[in-house]
Amino acid sequence: MIYPLVRELAVDGIPVAVTCRVLKIARQPYYRWLANPVRTSDLARAYRANALFDAHRDDPEFGYRFLVDEAAASGQPMATRTAWAICAANRWWSVFGKPRRGKGVRPGPPVHDDRVNRVFTASAPNQLWLTDITEHWTAEGKVYLCAVKDVHSNRIVGYSIDARMKSRLAVTAVENAVARRAADGAEVAGCIVHSDRGSQFRSRKFVHALNRHQLTGSMGRVGAAGDNAAMESFFSLLQKNVLDRRSWATRQQLRIEIVTWIERTYHRRRRQAGLGRLTPIEYETITPTMAAQAA
Repeated sequence: MIYPLVRELAVDGIPVAVTCRVLKIARQPYYRWLANPVRTSDLARAYRANALFDAHRDDPEFGYRFLVDEAAASGQPMATRTAWAICAANRWWSVFGKPRRGKGVRPGPPVHDDRVNRVFTASAPNQLWLTDITEHWTAEGKVYLCAVKDVHSNRIVGYSIDARMKSRLAVTAVENAVARRAADGAEVAGCIVHSDRGSQFRSRKFVHALNRHQLTGSMGRVGAAGDNAAMESFFSLLQKNVLDRRSWATRQQLRIEIVTWIERTYHRRRRQAGLGRLTPIEYETITPTMAAQAA
């Protein structure tokens, strides 16, 4: 677009006719542009691009087909082909959608420091929570589970199960944990929430959820499985006791089995050596009583 240059020269006193003659452009298109510098189509495209970018930033694993739905929900509906053209022009690809040559895609930069440093201990509830995501296949497709574990008692204080691995999965798990602790009359402000560098835990929605409840974020290093080993141990138990025991026909079938195992078996029947052969529920019930007696 050379019309802005014509306008700037006109402000400096150079006649439009002279500038257009030198640049070999017609004057009438310039005057039409001057009356309406931003075309309606360009403005609509900019709003659509903003909506797609906001959705992509919140959930980098989404492809353009999912971004269309998110943009429509925010008030910017568009054709799927239009979304593809905008995403392609700006190189907004899903982190899973396109194969890259050479080295694999590395996790993004951490949004929090590592405040745990592999010290998975806590002297009281709601001092340190661990969170992570696991997945498993059913005949209908994958099921994703995000769980939040309190290190003090190893209790799963919150979890979320969904068919998509979006940032909302992690946000719902934390919201569930906060609501459960609030129902018990406990204060969670200041609790450290430790995770890996997955895009769900680096998303704007997840960070806002932590800030909203005054929780402190923490992230491990890249490629260091030991930085969240205590959470991986729970998923290993879940894998052996539920996920790999049989094949699953529907997502709902697996969802019910996961919830039943967590609430009935893991919390109330499975005794742990690290808890003095108590279950997580028993440990949380007995520990405050013992502390009061010692005082």
